[in-house]
Amino acid sequence: MDKITYYSTNNKGHRVNFEEALLEGLAPDYGLYMVAREDIPKIAIDRIKAMRRMSYSEIALEVLSPYLGSEIPHKKLKALLDDAYREDKIPTEVQHITGMTYIMWLTKGPTYSFKDYAARFFGRALNHFLGERGLKRVVVVATSGDTGGAVADALFGLDNIDNIVFFPRGSISEGQRRQMTTLGGNIYAFEVNGDFDICQALAKKILGDRGFAQDVFGDRERFTSANSISLGRLLPQAVYPFYAYSRIDEGYKDFIASVPSGNFGDMMGTVIAKQMGLPISKIICGVNENTEFPDFLNTGVYTVRQSIKSPSSAMIVSHPSNLARLIDFYGGHMYDERDPKTGQVIRPGIIDKMPDIEEMRRDLFSIGVTNPQHYETMRDVYKKYGVILDPHGAVGWKSLEAFLKGTHDRPSVIYETADPGKFPEDVEKAIGITPEPPPGIKRQATLPERIFTIEAGPINTPQGLQLSEDQFREAEEKIRAIFRS
Repeated sequence: MDKITYYSTNNKGHRVNFEEALLEGLAPDYGLYMVAREDIPKIAIDRIKAMRRMSYSEIALEVLSPYLGSEIPHKKLKALLDDAYREDKIPTEVQHITGMTYIMWLTKGPTYSFKDYAARFFGRALNHFLGERGLKRVVVVATSGDTGGAVADALFGLDNIDNIVFFPRGSISEGQRRQMTTLGGNIYAFEVNGDFDICQALAKKILGDRGFAQDVFGDRERFTSANSISLGRLLPQAVYPFYAYSRIDEGYKDFIASVPSGNFGDMMGTVIAKQMGLPISKIICGVNENTEFPDFLNTGVYTVRQSIKSPSSAMIVSHPSNLARLIDFYGGHMYDERDPKTGQVIRPGIIDKMPDIEEMRRDLFSIGVTNPQHYETMRDVYKKYGVILDPHGAVGWKSLEAFLKGTHDRPSVIYETADPGKFPEDVEKAIGITPEPPPGIKRQATLPERIFTIEAGPINTPQGLQLSEDQFREAEEKIRAIFRS
């Protein structure tokens, strides 16, 4: 088996294997680790069709073995995936709704979010490599909603891993917050005065501050990431669309994947799956009122603006990290301009080499769904089909409708990414019914919380909020206090 290497999107000459990319999280030059398009392995169509008889973990083994087979022995990888995707812990359903429309419910795992899939693989893979090396790591993650809880649950109690989670004050639901703040132990949840982009910038800057890691831990490599900027989170997201295709009616040559998108990890995973040979005719990238990406596809100009609040809270992202990977995949280059002394982002999302935008337009369709349209879609789908969507699934449904324009000649799978019970106020506003909270959220509602707070405020700029030096210093002071106590 040929060994795949991964390069930084900022320097294709910097190459590492999967283990190194997983342990580092972010490349030293702030680039994201990416697999070259020509190196993406192919799966023959007969093997893809054989997936109809496989479980989720068996399909994951088929998809991920070409990437990992040279670094994790086959038997060990199979055991790792069987544990990550146990049917009793994380069942997956593809439901036929009407005509050729399906919903893939990625919502039945421990934290009732699609983020559970990547997080469970990430935690087990990281723990495997750390155990082999006798190392410890602190996983630093920013969350716009579901990532934090999924990663925290996946990493909770692992001997070789601590977890720091940054979440934006007032922008996530109480249930989402409590999935991080009630665990205790090796999970440290930080409430940040700012939006998700501030949390993301803070996570990236701490990941890049190796001097701080040396000072606190005596180990420059102690920090790593579990955000969708981590390769260990990206690759398992290529499994979803293979599973979706395996569960729709036989006989279809191809299908449409409608992917509600925030930080673009699930969308990028679907792009990789298509490149691997999965017959996807169109990838629909639905966003909310943060329309930087559909605006770019339409105009060829990428402009980062201040993020806009939305019912699809996990998608309140104005500058998706994985967009740098997507631009790279289509032959371009995107980077964030940084202060050479502090590492602070000065100008985000600079494209100094344009991708093949015509090819992007052929493969992808993207549209913004307004805040009122979230509720209208949830109401319409419930009225017509008796199906309760969460706000993120509503974006996937509405974006598909906008693409089809009434003409539906091939099967379409909408990714439903969070249990509606995690958003009771939004569901009640849309359909007049309050959904039952999932069992785990019910239990966590009565548990005490442990929250660390970043009180310092961000900087207001014409491009939106920017991480302030005061926020960065406060975060490092509190992290130092935690691990030196």
